[in-house]
Amino acid sequence: MKIAAVVTDIEGTTSSIGFVHDVLFPYALKHIGNFVREHGEERDVMRVLVRLSENTGIALHKIEDIIKLLQRWIREDSKDTELKALEGMVWEKGYKQGIFQAHVYEDVPEVLQRWQQEERNLYVYSSGSIKSQQLFFRFSECGDMRLLFSGYFDTTIGPKREVKSFINLAEAIALPPETIMFISDVKEELDAAAYAGFRTTWVLRPEETTLDPVKLAKKSEHAIVTSFDQIKLD
Repeated sequence: MKIAAVVTDIEGTTSSIGFVHDVLFPYALKHIGNFVREHGEERDVMRVLVRLSENTGIALHKIEDIIKLLQRWIREDSKDTELKALEGMVWEKGYKQGIFQAHVYEDVPEVLQRWQQEERNLYVYSSGSIKSQQLFFRFSECGDMRLLFSGYFDTTIGPKREVKSFINLAEAIALPPETIMFISDVKEELDAAAYAGFRTTWVLRPEETTLDPVKLAKKSEHAIVTSFDQIKLD
């Protein structure tokens, strides 16, 4: 059956893990405290802080306790949805000031453009907030890539290692799961997607892993590639 849509992860898949961990996370850790103090009364920020307070039991007025928790979560690489929303807001300033540009592997843009020309819809599914995903591809080293994508998904549809999340995703884009390709560097995410009926491709970039793609290919249920130009959709 023809692949009608492609859903891709970001970190370790289209882009280096190092950019996220060595550039974005330290920036968020350094600036999230002042951001919350200075913008906590703004509507979008306040909504996130209210949900965070409800989820953790930390009183909303105890702003320094909330900040300490956020900073701890950043150090732990937590996938908490509210943290990811705030990180996206913090990173926006860094992107717009030109402090950094998002890394994208050089094999990615051309392949995405080809798939789009083949009239396949392209989507992003990442633990980072939708806002941070859009910023990432807007301010990439390859230029503004946002028009390549038909939509973005984050953990508001569910954690990336849960089957139900992929069922939700397929329903959201109104396509049968077997017509959707999910691409990621994380086996547990691919397992969940495959169980939901998605086609899957496991990206093992030599820069990011010590796993041997040749050995794994012999026993993996997922197609394995080391770059996007090796991915076969049909």
